[in-house]
Amino acid sequence: MSTRALGGAALLLAVAAIAAGCDGSGDSSASDQERLDEALESLEEELAKNPPGPGLGEASPPPPDSASWDTDFSKALVSLDEFQSGGPPKDGIPPIDIPQFTRADEVDWLGDREPVIVVEAAGETRAYPIQILMWHEIANDIIGTTPVAVTFCPLCNTAIVFDRRLAGTTYDFGTTGKLRESDLVMYDRQTESWWQQFSGKALVGELAGKELKQIPARIVAWKEFLDAHADAPVLNRETGFAREYGQNPYVGYDSIDTPPIFATTNEDDDRLPPKERVVYIETGDEAYAVPFSRFATNPRVVFDTPDGEVDIRWSGGVASALDGVGIASGRDVGSVTVTLDGRPVPFHEPFWFAVAAFRPDVEILAG
Repeated sequence: MSTRALGGAALLLAVAAIAAGCDGSGDSSASDQERLDEALESLEEELAKNPPGPGLGEASPPPPDSASWDTDFSKALVSLDEFQSGGPPKDGIPPIDIPQFTRADEVDWLGDREPVIVVEAAGETRAYPIQILMWHEIANDIIGTTPVAVTFCPLCNTAIVFDRRLAGTTYDFGTTGKLRESDLVMYDRQTESWWQQFSGKALVGELAGKELKQIPARIVAWKEFLDAHADAPVLNRETGFAREYGQNPYVGYDSIDTPPIFATTNEDDDRLPPKERVVYIETGDEAYAVPFSRFATNPRVVFDTPDGEVDIRWSGGVASALDGVGIASGRDVGSVTVTLDGRPVPFHEPFWFAVAAFRPDVEILAG
């Protein structure tokens, strides 16, 4: 439990204890009543300073949407009613636009099991610690000659990397402050079109209907990356922002049977628990999901698709970023590698509720 939550709980216990001292007969002393009034006043002050709401502000009362959008809202593939305020305003969760890096063998602030997103492009390999992306959700970067957006939505547990180029133009991405199906909605700064992170597709604005190319990436334990790429660049904490890097602002969020913060489409789809992690992969028009629970009996799953053979291999030793207070101490959930006919392909490891919302036609390979 976070310090903020503990503080609120302590005040509530104090109020309860004082109230218990009053037997309801009207004989409680004036001093008891004064203490009760003082405790209630302290509780109100605490809640005013730290309103309830998990994570980076989700589920808190939304601020006035005073952002000046240059978005062409006449072009929309979905109803604008499907977008919800996540709490923070436009770029209230600030993306990283000028990423700074440290050689892997010089990093001393990551735990062995901490999850990092590994990306290889143009012959270069880099690592992006989730403990940093947890607080920024988007990093605009260039790997070799490839402009990339490295994204992480903690509410859906989706780590997805996109090529930022479309038809010869390179786009820069920020956070809209909006959610759709509890998933990050990005915007590009060139046209201010709104993009769904789960699919990489523009849904609103001048670029509605366009889709970003996904780049294969995977989550691995920090020690595994360090052992294999000691001289590789690692995104560091010099972001220009003061954040509690290494801490999880969503303590206990990935409890398997709990629903997401916001209601989602098909939330009653109980084929899997809401926050069961799955390996999600699309090949052609088909979508497949393999629940992590299947790896308890077999760390390898192989299946045929119209586009070739998919080979998924799970290994342990990777901490959940959404479990305990400290990311490094999260429970072991492991991670996977995925190939199609021997070649790395884009995939991600979302919670089931997100797949049920975006791809209800998915084929589940559970046994």
